[in-house]
Amino acid sequence: MSVSVAGNQTADDGCIGVVETQYYTFAHPPNELKLECGKSLGPVTLAYETYGRLNADKSNAILVVHALSGDAHAAGVHKGENNPGWWDDMIGPGKAFDTDRYFVVCSNVIGGCKGSTGPASINPGTGRPYALDFPMITVGDMVNAQRHLIDHLGIRKLLSVAGGSMGGMQVLQWVASYPERVKSAIPIATALKHSPQQIAFNEVVRQSIMADPDWRQGDYYEHGQPAKGLSVARMIGHITFMSDQSMEEKFSRKLKNGDYSFKFGADFEVEGYLRYRGESFVKRFDANSYLYITKAVDYFDLSGGKMVSRDRPIDTRFLVISFKSDWLYPTHQSQEIVRQLKAGLIEATSCEIAATYGHDAFLVEIDEQTHLIRHFLEKTYYGNGTLESGI
Repeated sequence: MSVSVAGNQTADDGCIGVVETQYYTFAHPPNELKLECGKSLGPVTLAYETYGRLNADKSNAILVVHALSGDAHAAGVHKGENNPGWWDDMIGPGKAFDTDRYFVVCSNVIGGCKGSTGPASINPGTGRPYALDFPMITVGDMVNAQRHLIDHLGIRKLLSVAGGSMGGMQVLQWVASYPERVKSAIPIATALKHSPQQIAFNEVVRQSIMADPDWRQGDYYEHGQPAKGLSVARMIGHITFMSDQSMEEKFSRKLKNGDYSFKFGADFEVEGYLRYRGESFVKRFDANSYLYITKAVDYFDLSGGKMVSRDRPIDTRFLVISFKSDWLYPTHQSQEIVRQLKAGLIEATSCEIAATYGHDAFLVEIDEQTHLIRHFLEKTYYGNGTLESGI
């Protein structure tokens, strides 16, 4: 069976077919986007993709928001390519975000480098890439920009906002900023704020980039990426994404060539893996975007009751998901989200999944997440179904 979906893609049973990235540009001067740092930005372009059909009363729209190095390509494949979107196992006919029922939107955040306005974009005032002239952004700014896109699509209220890691922060920010526009929220493997340890990891990542002579104080676009620094930054990130158990199962102490070289090459398979990940990341992501986005997540802070305001009642239903093996965003941070919600008399279901993949579990632990999310969305949309707390 082949079905036309949203006018720009096709879907076969169990999967989304070819999709096309779209672009929305707004905030043209003098009506620039006001940022939390006090500066303005405009014009602003957001890259986005859609999956499924928006129903007549526009009540079936779900916004999926990506993690730090993600993009708008959440599902399906681009024409002439084979790599599916980053959450392809979760979005499609019959999947957790069932495109036979729901209209799913995913956009690349501002500050990114995959089609949305960011440091690598051309500054209209100079005709050159913004580089470090790009203003500092926050998760609140990312969500504000997404709100303009949702307005553009004619959607008054989202059935749900869902995402993991930095995506989970955007979910929380949506509810904090626009509670009347979010019927349900699914923050996964995330936190109300970064701990000092989480900030410390991000600072090491940033310093590894800025210590590379090829960074050139951010003005490297005519010369090429600070490849060594960005590669090391991503290697550090990958270590935090995996659990000790998953690394043991995947690599243990296996040698690449069966013996030690007694040199500083990649003797161990885990070394080769990290180098490969670092080198491949350099080819697809902008170093300055990495600096800006990691700083944005460090600035993020909805702790201490900041998300739940007595002046703005919240009717949003929550499904909060964490993973037992995730030491980067451990379960106690998800429990803190739930405690704040319960204190504000907000309906919240919380589940800890016993996956062994570490923080990466929100991308690869499909079955349990699908079960939870499918039933949660059915209850939200149709008003039936039940969920049991797992924390």
